[in-house]
Amino acid sequence: MEKTLEDIQTYLCWYNQVYGSDLYIDGELSAVNLAVEPDQQIRAVNLSSSKAQQQIIDQFSPELKQFYDQIHTCQKCDLGKTRKHFVFGAGNPNADIMFIGEAPGRDEDEQGIPFVGRAGKLLDKMLAAIGLHRSDIFIANVLKCRPPQNRDPLPDEILHCEPYLKKQLEIIQPKVLVALGRIAGQVLLKRTDSLSVLRQEPLLYEKTPLIVTYHPAALLRNPQWKQNAWIDLKKIKKIT
Repeated sequence: MEKTLEDIQTYLCWYNQVYGSDLYIDGELSAVNLAVEPDQQIRAVNLSSSKAQQQIIDQFSPELKQFYDQIHTCQKCDLGKTRKHFVFGAGNPNADIMFIGEAPGRDEDEQGIPFVGRAGKLLDKMLAAIGLHRSDIFIANVLKCRPPQNRDPLPDEILHCEPYLKKQLEIIQPKVLVALGRIAGQVLLKRTDSLSVLRQEPLLYEKTPLIVTYHPAALLRNPQWKQNAWIDLKKIKKIT
């Protein structure tokens, strides 16, 4: 019972940190107030306060820096002609955990940093809820350039860009990978299964354990998925 109560308390603190004081549920009630004492809340990380450091943190690895220099002017597909910035990735070059999205969006293309804007801030809060900071992990995307109108990656774009991701994995050597969103999971696994299926299976990518979970942008649109996201986050701790 004590362990169950501890799990509930931890979950409610996480929920309050990520979603605020309104608890959304299915059914007739739209929201109920979630009261969490201030000293129980988990401190969130402010993305904007260390933006410059996030942008160059990969410079701490000469091997990553050399790889960036080799590929950041890539023109192997048409995305090289439309991008504003090549979004290489950012974070700890010695990270045990690597988060992978499908492709940069508008904010990422503008700043050259993965997962910024509202989705990035939510990701920061999710990390903080399990005791992690951006400096503890590495974040990248399957594609390094933004597809126009944020459309899904095309097969030829993945073909040209996925080797870059594999090289990053070779350099960083994370212990666990987290795919953010259905499309990222499908691209990595070369499968068409739904997110609900991919979330349930023990998975590997390039011999590294892979967890597929919700994209932060999807959680912003669908807060009812909060409990499933929390289950996925706890898997990270179990593996690492």
